[in-house]
Amino acid sequence: MSTRPTMIFVNLPVKDVAASGTFFSKLGYEINPQFSGTDCTCVVISDTIVAMLLSERRFSDFTDRPVADATKVTEAIIGLSAPSREAVDELADNALAAGGRAAQDPVDEGYMYGRSFCDLDGHIWEVMWMDPAAVA
Repeated sequence: MSTRPTMIFVNLPVKDVAASGTFFSKLGYEINPQFSGTDCTCVVISDTIVAMLLSERRFSDFTDRPVADATKVTEAIIGLSAPSREAVDELADNALAAGGRAAQDPVDEGYMYGRSFCDLDGHIWEVMWMDPAAVA
């Protein structure tokens, strides 16, 4: 088995590739132009996590199933860790300022704090911080 970390590529259908790329740029994420074009924007979330924002037409090339309309059904909740409570708020606030909307009320358990938002196409993103002392 490889000792290299496994990468995750989250493929999401979007109605407007350019607008979706701009949305995630406003959250502070890098767009990788090498893997981006008119039908796809490659959003680098971390060294091991990449979101591929595919036009609905291009996304359909990878499946025989109907493409979900994330504004009407939940196909997944994409969870991201954050290094602090402040980082959770910063990312969620940036998402709302960039045109996203809140998905749920914030969760504050003291040792765990999280917020969630919907991107421009309704995909749900959850940002969570956990106190390292609580994890130990």
